[in-house]
Amino acid sequence: MNYFEIPLSPIPQVFAISLGGEDYRLTLQYRDGWILDVADDLGKPLVSGLPLVTGLDLLAQHRHLGFAGGLWVKGAESPDDAPTFNDLGRGSHLYWAAE
Repeated sequence: MNYFEIPLSPIPQVFAISLGGEDYRLTLQYRDGWILDVADDLGKPLVSGLPLVTGLDLLAQHRHLGFAGGLWVKGAESPDDAPTFNDLGRGSHLYWAAE
């Protein structure tokens, strides 16, 4: 499996990205924890309200939507540390795992 870090900053953000040959629009918001929304390249929502948690593939239960990989979060000090408001993209990182 190949891993690619998705560059993030500890601010709410919306950006376009190509993952597994498909174009997506990712939205990150902080609501007492970081939340991810995934839309297609036209902005049509695919998955909404995914909490950025560690230890599992965030897209595993959404394979029926055709994702060609998974999203994984790794913590700052320990791989299991959930991202805090200030360390997203600095200590805690989001990775695309291509299948």
